[in-house]
Amino acid sequence: MKSTPTSSTSSTSTPDAKPRIQERRSPVLTSLVLGALICLAGSQASAQWLTLKTPGIPRSADGKPNLIAPTPTQAGKPDLTGLWRIGAVGYTNQVTTDLNAEDVEPPATALFNQRQDNLFADDPAAFRCLPGGPRLIYGPMNLVRIVQTPTMIVMLYEELLYRQIFMDGRALPKDPNPSFMGYSVGRWEGDTLVVDSTGFNDMTWLDYGGHPHSEALRMTCPPKPQARDLRPGLAHHYLQLAGVVVVSGLILNTYAPV
Repeated sequence: MKSTPTSSTSSTSTPDAKPRIQERRSPVLTSLVLGALICLAGSQASAQWLTLKTPGIPRSADGKPNLIAPTPTQAGKPDLTGLWRIGAVGYTNQVTTDLNAEDVEPPATALFNQRQDNLFADDPAAFRCLPGGPRLIYGPMNLVRIVQTPTMIVMLYEELLYRQIFMDGRALPKDPNPSFMGYSVGRWEGDTLVVDSTGFNDMTWLDYGGHPHSEALRMTCPPKPQARDLRPGLAHHYLQLAGVVVVSGLILNTYAPV
């Protein structure tokens, strides 16, 4: 008696049959993807707290910042805490704007001109992803968050850099290990914050135009009494961080006011 094989027991296959690949999904991976999508969807509505008003800022009746209100204080001194846009128009690309040609060493001028001719192709921050260095102190490209405490003022840059200004009475290090943002100490002279900085390495540019600096660079802010803005009011106390005197070893003396 002959038996006919059924489809479930047949060992033959047609020439066009393709092997099936069984797809297996990891439950852990699926959960992670779903979780990420949920988080992204939920973040759209509250991104950057656009409607949240910064606490501590004096406001007028319409809710807008009152720029003529008394300057906020902390421990009897102006409180710089907040989000700031700092700029030095006319100096960020040419920090030597107010100098005479003889005030800049010839090698520095030659290197500056070379970088201009090369369209800034060797800008260490733009093309080598190195920290911006001292030019961020007076001319950051983006917003700066300032956090003030009695012993330290911290500046947080959107470039993922930070600057520490020690307010505990210490002196600048005599033989610092050079770094991109240097070492800074500050003190209050009345209601004016005076900051001295040194210890920068020479791997950065002094401005966005390409002026070089040496490790002898020293920066002081504000540079001189007549450059200080002592007017009261919320809108003016940020000017105490504006002026910068630069003595770099290649550029003799630079004043970059805002």
